[in-house]
Amino acid sequence: MNHHLELLANPHKVVRQIILSGLSDFNGTTLMPDLQVRDLAVVIRHADTREILGGLWGRTGWEWLSIEYIFVPEALRGQGLATRLIGMAEEEALERGCHSAWLDTLNPKALALYERLGYERFGELKDFPKGSSRYFLQKKLRHAAAA
Repeated sequence: MNHHLELLANPHKVVRQIILSGLSDFNGTTLMPDLQVRDLAVVIRHADTREILGGLWGRTGWEWLSIEYIFVPEALRGQGLATRLIGMAEEEALERGCHSAWLDTLNPKALALYERLGYERFGELKDFPKGSSRYFLQKKLRHAAAA
């Protein structure tokens, strides 16, 4: 196969999708042929307009819930919405056969919340960005009856 390498300083989303698809195909055929990775979202909707204002995005696979993004609009913070978003995602993950969840954060306030919700730190990248840290957390999931 004839090829060359090229650095793309501003790659298009299609490039990401090509690379991700190749990796997913490889992992699916090599590591766990029966693996089903499924996206999930828990959204915050405006009561009248039904517009999505924020929420949680994650995925399940390898018997883990991976929480990728959580966003609660400034005007809605302090009402327990992040806790509820995470709780709903964890319940769905249990239904999908997950035993654990993981996430990461740069936000010290979010870090404190996740630790209050039972997440434990398993890693830290110092100076990411400089002067701050990126924290990685995990949690064993339990059904409400077992908690």
